Amino acid sequence: MKAYEVQSTTGIDALVLVDRPEPKPTAGQVLIKIKATSLNYRDLLVTEGAYGSGLKYPLIPMSDGAGEVVEVGESVTRVKVGDRVAGIFFQNWISGSLTKEHTKSDLGGGIDGMLAEYVVLHQDGLVILPDYLSYAEGATLPCAAVTAWHALVTKGNISAGESVLLLGTGGVSTFALQFAKIHGAKVIATSSSDEKLKRSQQLGADETINYKTTPDWEKQVYQLTNRTGVDHVVEVGGAGTMPKSLQAVRIGGSISLIGVLSGRGNEIDPMPILFKSLTVQGIYVGSREMFEAMNQAMQKYQIKPIIDKIFPFSEAPEAYRYLKSAAHFGKVVIQLE
Repeated sequence: MKAYEVQSTTGIDALVLVDRPEPKPTAGQVLIKIKATSLNYRDLLVTEGAYGSGLKYPLIPMSDGAGEVVEVGESVTRVKVGDRVAGIFFQNWISGSLTKEHTKSDLGGGIDGMLAEYVVLHQDGLVILPDYLSYAEGATLPCAAVTAWHALVTKGNISAGESVLLLGTGGVSTFALQFAKIHGAKVIATSSSDEKLKRSQQLGADETINYKTTPDWEKQVYQLTNRTGVDHVVEVGGAGTMPKSLQAVRIGGSISLIGVLSGRGNEIDPMPILFKSLTVQGIYVGSREMFEAMNQAMQKYQIKPIIDKIFPFSEAPEAYRYLKSAAHFGKVVIQLE
């Protein structure tokens, strides 16, 4: 079978198409014919050796993928041949809190991922796709969508009338916008692109801010919330934007720290967290239980993932380069057939 490997930590050029033996399922395992995968910023970090020191190369990258079950091993009861499935990000995190052992089972990081024609996964590491979604749409869910759901719903307990600040218009932020709106929340979205802000409004954003033309965007957020601040911040920027997010959130509000798009390592003043009695929570994707709860809500409200562009399998490196350009709105997908 064909698969891509990250063979070193030299960036996207380290992504190489190779031939590997087609895997075979053993007891409890499932063979999946992959139909589509989707990219996350984390996939760029993996190719650049910036995701952590514990990765072993060569590595099949990408956590997110969806496909058809074509063979099952003995004792498989959760799925059957012909089922449309997606893998969960942490293959061992079924429910409860994240543990050290769970973190060793991340697809495309601790273990081989989904950028291959065929993948074998344990039946417990799968969810059935909502029937109204295509494979390309289903492939966008495991990381970005579950992360947004975890932040706003599982931990955030978002409710009608609350306000949410979203930084940027990538996968996590567009899913967070959709999840916030089905819960009756007000959304303030930011971007450096007026065109992307228009698209955010079409998705339901109540207010938008161009952070290039309004560099003190945290002050505008404050004004837009009657000088109170937002209830929730979905913080994907990291150290570069965190100080502004601390100013934009209300007393007693919450910040879900998800990404490091603006970098890491800057010193952050902890005093606003103390004086404003904030909840700052790290969100590292989520469990299968969260994924399944999210799928039920998506089915109920017929939420369609936002896909910016689909690349063929043969152009996977170009898909990576497109993601790195930050030109996308929503998700970037690689389709195998």
